[in-house]
Amino acid sequence: MTFKKAVRLQLMVGSAMFALGATSATAQTAAAPTGDAAPTAAAPNDQGLSDIVVTATRRETNLQKTPISISVLDTQALTDRHVLSLFNLADGTIPSLRIATFEARQSALTIGIRGIVPYDQNQTARDGGVSVYIDGVALGKTQGLNAALFDIQRIEVLKGPQGTLFGRNTEGGALSLVTKAPTGVFDGRVVGGVGNFGGRNAEIHLDLPSFYDISLKFDGVYQHQDPTVRDPLSGSTGWNYYDRKGGRAAARWQPVTGLTADFSYDYAKDDNTPNFSQLLSYNPNNYAVGSYVNTAAAGATPVYVLQTLPVGGVNCGGTSATVCIAPKAPIQGVHPNRQYVSDVGVPQQPSVDITHGFTSNLKYKLAPWIELRSITAWRGVSTDQWDNSGGTARSTFVPNANISRYSLSFLRQHQFSQEFQAVGSIPQFDYVVGAYYFTEHATEYAATPLTNQFNADGTALSVRSPIFLGNVNSGANSGYQQVDPACNNALAATVPQFTNSCQFITRASSAYDHNYSVFGNLTYTPSGLDIVHITAGGRYTKDKRRGQLYVVNNRSDLNPINAVANSVATPFLFANSISRFDPMFNISLDATRDIHFYAKYATGFRAGGANDRSQSFNAFGPEDVKSYEIGMKADFWDHKARFNVAGYIMNRKNTQFDFDFFDTNSASPTSGAHIEQTLNAGDSKIRGIEADLTVKPIRDLTLTASYAYTYWRAPKASYSITVGGTTVASPAQQLYIVYTPTNAASGAIDYVLPVHIDDASVRLHLDGNYSSSQYSFQLEPTKTDASFVVNGRLALADIAVNDHNKVTLSVWSRNLFDTTYVYRRSAANSAPVTNFNGTTNPTNYGGVLGDYGNFNSPRTWGLEVAAKF
Repeated sequence: MTFKKAVRLQLMVGSAMFALGATSATAQTAAAPTGDAAPTAAAPNDQGLSDIVVTATRRETNLQKTPISISVLDTQALTDRHVLSLFNLADGTIPSLRIATFEARQSALTIGIRGIVPYDQNQTARDGGVSVYIDGVALGKTQGLNAALFDIQRIEVLKGPQGTLFGRNTEGGALSLVTKAPTGVFDGRVVGGVGNFGGRNAEIHLDLPSFYDISLKFDGVYQHQDPTVRDPLSGSTGWNYYDRKGGRAAARWQPVTGLTADFSYDYAKDDNTPNFSQLLSYNPNNYAVGSYVNTAAAGATPVYVLQTLPVGGVNCGGTSATVCIAPKAPIQGVHPNRQYVSDVGVPQQPSVDITHGFTSNLKYKLAPWIELRSITAWRGVSTDQWDNSGGTARSTFVPNANISRYSLSFLRQHQFSQEFQAVGSIPQFDYVVGAYYFTEHATEYAATPLTNQFNADGTALSVRSPIFLGNVNSGANSGYQQVDPACNNALAATVPQFTNSCQFITRASSAYDHNYSVFGNLTYTPSGLDIVHITAGGRYTKDKRRGQLYVVNNRSDLNPINAVANSVATPFLFANSISRFDPMFNISLDATRDIHFYAKYATGFRAGGANDRSQSFNAFGPEDVKSYEIGMKADFWDHKARFNVAGYIMNRKNTQFDFDFFDTNSASPTSGAHIEQTLNAGDSKIRGIEADLTVKPIRDLTLTASYAYTYWRAPKASYSITVGGTTVASPAQQLYIVYTPTNAASGAIDYVLPVHIDDASVRLHLDGNYSSSQYSFQLEPTKTDASFVVNGRLALADIAVNDHNKVTLSVWSRNLFDTTYVYRRSAANSAPVTNFNGTTNPTNYGGVLGDYGNFNSPRTWGLEVAAKF
């Protein structure tokens, strides 16, 4: 390199770094890049936008000519945003796609599109409304979705019901991940990086030369981050920690012309801890605060009760209408801003998620007009959940009380699916027909021990080690399990699974699912009128599900609740079976070569199931959506600009909503338990507009902007519960759709500056993502914060080491400006709770404390080296 070239390179890097800090205002109007997923043709002189190939219609089509709303993230876009797992898209990268943790847990994700967002599908017999696919295979459970991503070619976000081609649980849309297939040409890439919070990541991707018509590809990934919130308890792991590792092997066999057989196996392990739950406010409704007195005789064991005598003129807990709440424990602080260290130490060990699967994908071009396909897959997921995210932020102070709920769940799921397709074209017609079968078996059992105890004065906490196995101060023996002090297992005689267990089992359930369907899609282009395309499709589905809840509160004598002579106690059972047809009609018009209009009608449904948190396995039916959509896709300015817009109306019937209550009937097997009932509560309406703009004014600069407006209206509904033979009805409650902001926008600036040294270039990427405030609980009018997050990356790319090897050096940052916002907030502990005891609905003020919530991740940054060989 000459001296002049070196000076020029330094100036360019300096200019790019200056731009990284100076263009944040512009980034506010940018959006998710829809990069070149698989370019098929470049614009003239390579100055414009390239075509993008998608497979949303089960065939490879040009994005601009595919008459549905789609967003695409390609490999470069994922790299620029440092997306390691799906949770990294939670900042609003694609405005219509909403991703959040279930509760505070990273081990299961909530995924929604266009206001179809599940609240609690983290169970054996429940599903979401947006299905996630990997290479055409639907994933049956949301557990394990936050595993490390392998070598992803593109992520397609298909918006709106996809019930015809993708089946059930796609009423909001589908998230399709497409991995890179073996090429048969030797190629390799290694990546290594370090960052703050102990961050480190490594990847290796190896393509081997083909031999005997077989091509092999191997991928390995490793990702690690230390906790961003420290746990003071020695031997415990802090919060927002992850350690992910996994591998994938793929083979492509092409023995004869027209036949392609792809086989792959993947395995991933994700150790993670939940995000930290903070106490954001204390007694925001200004209830009278009482104090505790010791009512025991002198020298006896203290018995603390809330003060019942007038305090400052207020009669606390007496016959007066004024009721006092418990005081806040002195050790627990109020933290409206982000914490980096918990006030108290609690047992917290990583959850462990393991996902694995084998896929066989066969394609045979039988004739020019037909290709036969087969997709066969076995997959499984196991999750050992350890969630002690709440600590004392959700525990009211009572002297010597047991606190800090440790939510343990042990889920195992296995699934098998088989799909056959015939895809082809004949004069004037394009078609897809197929048949599909899916089955799964899921089991789960859960325990919820209280791991800590308040001291009498509330100034310190002790860990309740006598009821745990292992030493709480030793990370090697941190198997915290709630036990009967005498280890007297009441379930041993009736449930062999728990014979050797000392856990107090809160619930245990299992469920089976079988789904059969046939589908077809036909597009007709009239002769002599090739600018019009009429598509009709449909899918017939038979869905059968059954299951049992066989342990509740460490009891297996569940049903009937009331003993009847000569009766036999059995588990709570449920079974449902439905048959339905989902149609789709679409008409599109090629107004010009570059401007396309379409109008679409489609339906979809989310399967019914049962709620094992109801502690009676109450069954509920499916919900379904009718959707009406119109849209335009246009390229203009000599293919230097692209504008896509869509408007839609969705009417959802039999919406699945969850209701909470507390069972105070001592005769019930669920006495003392928090109960969640799921009902088909009514109809909800969703309306929206989506717009995407991409502009490439010069060869080296690309600007993108996306916007989503979403309006929704949910019903008011009530529910009834029968306890001890008495039915009690709740008052009507307003319901809310979660994680659906009214306004969301995203944008990006991508600038590539050639340095004229071989193929080297400086690449600058900035993206900004905005979401207005939104609800995070179905029964609470409390909203989260609005958010605006900026991510950035600066790279010196493709530095030639020799004729075959190239190196890229980069610095990246997520949440560049360290923006802080609450993405999940609850006021459930800020107001009295209504108890249902079979005859009356008393109000309990004992749980009043304050709002709690989870913050987004703090700023992370790192350095990365990638080498191609």
